[in-house]
Amino acid sequence: MKISKSRRNNLIFLVIIALLIIPQTRMPIQILMHKGLALFGTSVIDEDERQTIAYENWNLTNLDGDRLNFKNTEGEVVLVNFWATWCPPCVAEMPSLQALYSGYNEEVQFLFVSNESHETIKKFMQKKGYDFEVYMPQAAYPEAFDVSSIPRTFLIDKHGRIVIDKKGAANWNSDKIRDQIDKLLK
Repeated sequence: MKISKSRRNNLIFLVIIALLIIPQTRMPIQILMHKGLALFGTSVIDEDERQTIAYENWNLTNLDGDRLNFKNTEGEVVLVNFWATWCPPCVAEMPSLQALYSGYNEEVQFLFVSNESHETIKKFMQKKGYDFEVYMPQAAYPEAFDVSSIPRTFLIDKHGRIVIDKKGAANWNSDKIRDQIDKLLK
């Protein structure tokens, strides 16, 4: 029996829909899709359009209970990433963020911020083999970080200007991002 082209297309469409409905296959498929979308990258904000942030007393706590005040990052290049373990685009961009962190963690202040429990984050980090520090906010986000969806990532220069403001997944370990960070570190 020969299947027509339209029936074959309908069958493929139904299989894809079924895979997206089944919880065990939905997350891996969404992560794969977001990894593909992340290849399109980020764009640098033009210098005359960059917003300057106020270094507020925004307290964060890492998984070990150590406190960090956002105000203490003033004068540094800072990458702030808001994320969650249940978020497919967040999970999709994490390998590139880990690679960027591995290359720049001595020169750039990385703030990976999540509202999830310590236990959930620790399990995720161990399972994936990530070694960057994750922080939990102890108060509302500063006004400059209008986080209405995640992932949301900000790259901030030494003068407190937002150089990149990215909503959604991105390839953070690209040559373009590395070149931009190198310029900011000079």
